Amino acid sequence: MMKWTDIGELAIELSEAHPDVDPRTIRFTDLHNWVIELPAFDDEHSRGGEKILEAIQQAWIDEMD
Repeated sequence: MMKWTDIGELAIELSEAHPDVDPRTIRFTDLHNWVIELPAFDDEHSRGGEKILEAIQQAWIDEMD
């Protein structure tokens, strides 16, 4: 099971789940929802704050490059 702190793993899962999305253009509300919808995600929804979402977004961008 993945937690909010599994930033690299979350970025990989998101890139596979949403291959046509440019992570540079995603809103944090959408990103938050997509993370909690991942089948392997199991953590408190409220823990996904802005700093965590920024880190996931950056890891996703790095994953694309």
